[in-house]
Amino acid sequence: MYRHPRKYVTSDIHSDRRDFATSGYHPRPMDAPLPHRFERYVAIGDSSTEGLDDPDGRGGYRGWANRLAERIAGAQGSLLYANLGIRGRRTRQILDGQLHRAAAMRPDLVTLFSGTNDVIARRFDADALARDVERMQRTLIEGGATLLTFTLPDLGPVLPLARRLVPRVLALNAALREVSAGTGAILVDFAAHPMGSDSRLWSDDRLHANSLGHERIAAALAHALGLPGTDSSWAEPLPDRAAPTFGQSLAAEIDWGRRHLLPWAWRHLLGRSSGDGRTAKRPELAPVTPREAAAQEPRGVQSGEGFRSS
Repeated sequence: MYRHPRKYVTSDIHSDRRDFATSGYHPRPMDAPLPHRFERYVAIGDSSTEGLDDPDGRGGYRGWANRLAERIAGAQGSLLYANLGIRGRRTRQILDGQLHRAAAMRPDLVTLFSGTNDVIARRFDADALARDVERMQRTLIEGGATLLTFTLPDLGPVLPLARRLVPRVLALNAALREVSAGTGAILVDFAAHPMGSDSRLWSDDRLHANSLGHERIAAALAHALGLPGTDSSWAEPLPDRAAPTFGQSLAAEIDWGRRHLLPWAWRHLLGRSSGDGRTAKRPELAPVTPREAAAQEPRGVQSGEGFRSS
């Protein structure tokens, strides 16, 4: 059972990094077969799971969960896949609105990511979040699912005006590590890799991965599952670039505040959420075929594109 998440709140984000073994991430040899065939994959979570901000070219979002489903289908020939993620959802809302539906589908693979909307909320309770995550993980694992989850990278370099969130991110990640170690979930520790804080992996709003960011997440999860042809290249840093000048940084912060921070603050002041009135994009299990997976395979992504999440 989860016990004391708050002991991690003041930890330094760099000294708290873990290696693969202690983070719960277990890479397998590239030529090793799948541990078993996955028949039913269900993704639950918030806007990261929904796919923001990775446009699919048809007015919707693709995202790392779709990309992972495509990779699995391509490796084994077919897969049934549902995505219940809805933007704006906090961990308790995911538990209340998605857990029962997901468990009823009898998945043998589940991805569960939550916490970003908890971190940016007015009040943050790491203990309550950990209990909710543990309940979801145990319910789904005890139902026969392999469960994948991951930590949130350091948001400080991406959100310079929101450094107050760093202790919350540390507490969230500590909770996810401890809970996952207790339940047997596979945890990919993005917080342990500096590349996760590269702004080129994040979209303009700095809360959601862009297309390259979603591709990195999918590649890491596929590697954690030991899918054929995967490796640890997802963790490699992007090429070096010139640091912005003070003036450029200041202008970027002002522009971000005007276009993203102020509208978000106004919406939350009114008690509204970006997910109000929205439903899941793929609410039922449906086939993902190798042909669909091949059609969605990227033809090359520019290194300047990047990461979003809530």
